[in-house]
Amino acid sequence: MYNILKLNKIAEIGTSRLGENYNCTDACDAPDGILVRSAVMHDMELPESLLAIARAGAGVNNIPLDKCTERGICVFNTPGANANAVKELVVAGLLLASRKIAQGVQWNLTLKDDPNCLKSVEKGKSQFAGPELMHKTIGVVGLGAIGVLVAIAAAAMGMHVVGYDPYLKEETKKMLSFATFEDDINDLYKQSDYITFHLPLNDGTRGMINDEAINMMTKWKKGVRILNFSRDGLVVSSDIIAGLKDGRIAAYVTDFATQDLLGVDGVVAIPHLGASTPESEDNCAVMAADEIKEYFEQGTVRNSVNFPNLSAPMSGDTRFCVFYKNGSGIVDKLVEAVGDTVDVQTAVRGDYAYTVIDTNSAAEGAADAISAIDGVVRCRVIG
Repeated sequence: MYNILKLNKIAEIGTSRLGENYNCTDACDAPDGILVRSAVMHDMELPESLLAIARAGAGVNNIPLDKCTERGICVFNTPGANANAVKELVVAGLLLASRKIAQGVQWNLTLKDDPNCLKSVEKGKSQFAGPELMHKTIGVVGLGAIGVLVAIAAAAMGMHVVGYDPYLKEETKKMLSFATFEDDINDLYKQSDYITFHLPLNDGTRGMINDEAINMMTKWKKGVRILNFSRDGLVVSSDIIAGLKDGRIAAYVTDFATQDLLGVDGVVAIPHLGASTPESEDNCAVMAADEIKEYFEQGTVRNSVNFPNLSAPMSGDTRFCVFYKNGSGIVDKLVEAVGDTVDVQTAVRGDYAYTVIDTNSAAEGAADAISAIDGVVRCRVIG
C-alpha cells in the first residue's frame, strides 16, 4: 500500500486512477508520494519515506528541487495539461491590454446612480478607446506548450507572430510556419507591439523584464503592451511602474496580483486564473496521478524535472531502480551487485543518472550492496 499525501485539492478523476493499492489522504506522517498544486514546500520537512512528488501544473517553484535531488526524490510536473486554459486567458489578456475593457467596466460602476447613465456612457467612453489586434506584431517569448498555442491563436486573429526560444525545436518551427523567429531576444523586442512571456522562473529569467529590456522594446515603438502569465518574478515591478508612467509601456497585463502593482494605472492584474478551469484541473490531476503510479509500479520516469526521463517495460521478475551521481564504471558496479541480469537501461541528466536493472534471480543483499556504492543516492526495488 502506497500512502499519497495531497497538499492541495486534487481532482478525483486523477486520484481515482491510482487504484486500491494507494491511500490518498490529506494528512500523513510518512507519505510515499505527494500530490501538490500551489502549496509551498520549501520549509516542509521531507520524510525519509518520500519517493516522489507530482506537481499538478507546469511550474515547480514551490518545490525544493535541490533538496529533492540530493535525497533521490523524483519530482514530476504536468507540462501541457493546462496549456489551453492559459492560452485562452492570454487571448483575453491581449484584449484587456488593447481595449481598456477592465477600466471601462470599473468606470461604468460609478454611473450606477446616474439617471442619465446611457448618455454619460456615450459621453465618456472615448477615454477607453484602444487599438485592434489585427495586423499588429506579437512577440512570443518561450515556445513550449503554452507559447505555441498562443502563437497559433494570435495568428488566427490576424496578428504577425515573432517567436524567441533558445531551445527552439525544429518540429515547433514547422508547426509555426507562419511565424518568424529571432535568435536574439532584443530583435523580437524591437519589432513587437505586444510581448507575451511563457518561461519558467530561474536564475536566468528572474527580473528579465527590467528597465533595460523595456528600453529595447520601445527603442523604435513607444507604448508596448506586455503580458506576463508565467511568473511574477520575471519582472522588476518598479521598472514596469516607471515605464507605465512615462508612456514607454501602454499596458501591463499579468496573472499575478502582487501588492506593488495593484492600483497602478495601466496594470490589469488577474488573480492567477491561468489554470483555473475544471478541464485544466482534471487534466493536471490525471497526468500527475499517472506519473506517480508508473514510477511506483514500473520505475518509469516521465516528465520529471530533476531525474532523467526513462521508460522501459519490465523484462524480469524484479527491477532495481537506482538514482546516482553519474561517474565512470558505476553501471558495471550496479550490474555486478545484482548478479544475473535480464536487461539494463540507463538515462543521464546533468550530473545525475538513473538506471533500471531487470532480473529474475537477484543476488542476495543486492539492494544493500547497491546502496553502498559510492555515488548512489537511492536504490528502490520493484517486484
